[in-house]
Amino acid sequence: MNSLNDWLLLVLTLPTDNATARMRFWRALKAKGCAVLRDGVYLLPATSAAEAELLELGASIGEAGGAAHLVRAPSRDADQEAEFRSLFDRADDYGAFVRSLADARKTLSDLSPAEITRLLRRTGKDFEAISSIDFFRNEASTRAEAAWQDFVALANTVLSPGEPHPAEGAIPVLRREDHQGRTWATRQRLWVDRVASAWLIRRFIDFRAQFLWLASPGECPADALGFDFDGAAFTHVGERVTFEVLVASFNLEDEPGLLKLGTMVHALDIGGPVVPEAIGFEAVMAGAKARALTDDEMLAEMSNVLDSLLAHFAATGKTDAGKRP
Repeated sequence: MNSLNDWLLLVLTLPTDNATARMRFWRALKAKGCAVLRDGVYLLPATSAAEAELLELGASIGEAGGAAHLVRAPSRDADQEAEFRSLFDRADDYGAFVRSLADARKTLSDLSPAEITRLLRRTGKDFEAISSIDFFRNEASTRAEAAWQDFVALANTVLSPGEPHPAEGAIPVLRREDHQGRTWATRQRLWVDRVASAWLIRRFIDFRAQFLWLASPGECPADALGFDFDGAAFTHVGERVTFEVLVASFNLEDEPGLLKLGTMVHALDIGGPVVPEAIGFEAVMAGAKARALTDDEMLAEMSNVLDSLLAHFAATGKTDAGKRP
C-alpha cells in the first residue's frame, strides 16, 4: 500500500420521531456505499463528489430534525488504512451477482426476446449498483465484470444467433446505381441491426431490393449480397455495426437524421451512448417478435417505425442546429 487515504466520517443522529425519514436516510447511505464504523458513524473514501453528497445528505438530516457532522481525516497508519479498506470489500456482493447470472443462464433459452431484454436491463443495473460503490477494485470485480460480459454475449446470441464478428479494414465507397434490383440476404429472425439495415437498403440504396432470410449464412447464394453475418459483403467493421457500414459504404452520411438513427441502432446492437428513443424502438421490436410475425411482416411493420424515427431525428437535428451560436 503506497499511500494513505483521506476519509470522510459522517457522524449523525437520525430523527427519532420520523421512521419514514430514518429509512430514507439509511437507504441513501447504503446507496452511496458508506461503511458503518459504529452506530451513527459512517465512512467513505474522501473525494470532492462524495463530500458534496454527504454535505447535502447531512443538511437533509438536519432539516428532518436530526443532526449530522462531516469530518475529513487521513488514515493514522498503514494498519488503519488496511482496516478501513477492508470495510469496502465488495467480494460478497460480486459473488452473489455472479451466482445470480449462473442461475439466469439456465433459463435464458426459454425466455422471450422481451424477457431477455428486461433481464439484461435488470442485471446491468445490478452490476452498476455494485461497481459504482466499489472504491478499491480487486480480483472479485474483474471476475464479476468478465461474468457479466459473458452473460451479455450469451443473451445476444440467443436473441440473434450468428451475430457477426467485427472485420478490419477500410470501408470502400460504392455507387448506388451499381446495386439496383439485387437480391440481398441476411439471417432470419430479424432483430435491430438486420431490420434497420434491410430498411436502409430498400429506402436509400436499392429501391427494388429483394430479400432472402437465411436459416444459416452458409445458404447465401453466390449472386446475393449478404449483410450482417461473417463473410458477408456488408457486416460489422471495427466499431461500426452493419447499418453504419452501409451508411458509410453508400455515402449516406449527409441524409438528415441517418447518423442519429445509426447511433440508436449501434447502442441497441452492441452498446454505446444512450439514445432516449432506443427503449421505445426496442419495445416495439420485442412486441412485434412476440406476435410471431414473419420476417417479411417484421420488415414491413418496422419500416414504418423507422420512417417515423428518421423524420423525428431529422427534425430534431434541424432544431439543434438552429440553437447553435
